[in-house]
Amino acid sequence: MAVPSFLARERIIARPGFNRWLIPPAALAVHLCIGQAYATSVYKTALVADFESSLTAIGIVFSIAIVMLGLSAALFGTWVDRNGPRAAMFTSACFWSLGFFVGSAGIATDQLWLLYLGYGVIGGIGLGIGYISPVSTLIKWFPDRPGLATGMAIMGFGGGALIATPLSRQLMGWYDDAYVASGPGANLASGDAVAKLFLTFGVVYLAFMMFGAFIVRVPAEGWKPAGFDPSTVKAKSMVTTNSVSAANAIKTPQFWLLWIVLFCNVTAGIGILEQASPMIQDFFRENGTSTVAATAAAGFVGVLSLFNMGGRFVWSSTSDYIGRKPIYMVYLGVGLVLYVLLATIGSSATWLFVVLAALILSFYGGGFATIPAYLRDLFGTYQVGAIHGRLLTAWAAAGVAGPLIVNRVLDTQGTPGQLVASDYRPALFIMVGLLAVGFVANLLVKPVAAKWHEPKADAIFTDTQEAKVTR
Repeated sequence: MAVPSFLARERIIARPGFNRWLIPPAALAVHLCIGQAYATSVYKTALVADFESSLTAIGIVFSIAIVMLGLSAALFGTWVDRNGPRAAMFTSACFWSLGFFVGSAGIATDQLWLLYLGYGVIGGIGLGIGYISPVSTLIKWFPDRPGLATGMAIMGFGGGALIATPLSRQLMGWYDDAYVASGPGANLASGDAVAKLFLTFGVVYLAFMMFGAFIVRVPAEGWKPAGFDPSTVKAKSMVTTNSVSAANAIKTPQFWLLWIVLFCNVTAGIGILEQASPMIQDFFRENGTSTVAATAAAGFVGVLSLFNMGGRFVWSSTSDYIGRKPIYMVYLGVGLVLYVLLATIGSSATWLFVVLAALILSFYGGGFATIPAYLRDLFGTYQVGAIHGRLLTAWAAAGVAGPLIVNRVLDTQGTPGQLVASDYRPALFIMVGLLAVGFVANLLVKPVAAKWHEPKADAIFTDTQEAKVTR
């Protein structure tokens, strides 16, 4: 699929002296916008009331978006690698904003299917293309620190809710004078206010994502960071100097083991994130501290977003020093213990609940940010963006499984707004089991067999050469 000339890869090759540190802000401009997907709990209950529906029915909107994220990332991964980050970011911006506009129409007209189509399907396509758009470019700009590079960009996705959560409350307050976000008089925003919120997001996000699309660049043929010599980098058993194509990568056991690892880590994280705002209030309803929890809930989503964002940068950067496999042992092994503590003693104190949940979400975010570097270590840089896109089908599956597990358990336990901590425990212990499966899968990851490696002459493609060959 050809792209207009102003979006073509050869038009964005960096000139000599270009500062590579301009690339992370370009990536962040996209990821901070599409990271709004993590702020859906702010208006989720309002949509339940507006559509007179259930948590499960409204939660499907988020699940559809994540499914489409994974599918579009898998389907368009090679296209993104071939045509470059500007074309991908531009396309993502158009789909993401259009999704808000169609979703707004669905809310305004009480047509739930339009919300599914808009925010879920159309917006989800924008999510997938936008999520993978800067990954391979960042790895090429930062061959000396791939974990740091991907962490800088992907932390934006985790931090999107940090901006979108207070902004959503502020905008809904402007559009609905009766709306009170938190405190003793807290109530729900009207459907009209949420519809206008979607329209506003559609316009604002379009502008910011276009900014990122038009400042991004790809490195010129033969470029490398000043003072960086790949031959001097210490060899590591889990880091290859060979290349594996996207078509061959999905035939390896390493790919599917990492698929399981990502699925388990993401499903467990969504278990908390998808119910973040009401969850803290429900945990403390039975011990007389619901008023304190209600106040804390106002900032809880923001705190989780901060740790989700920070974990993507801190933990992925740490993986540059200790390795990808060991850092995933931390995500899954320590995360398992934290989930047990949350389920058993998390309701004993508000501060303890917040600390446990925040650490869990930092591992959740770290898992996302580290996976591109893990793929680069195992499969090389040749088609790492396309391989990453295919692996994100695990996120699509987790986007269905996580909310479905939590919402179905809660729907059987009682009425939303009247739940308590014990009602969450069955779902939390299911997450513990998933993390244990992921931990074992990570232990089984080994270097990719030589039979899957590309011949050296075929694997050495520069960005410019690949664009010319594939056009």
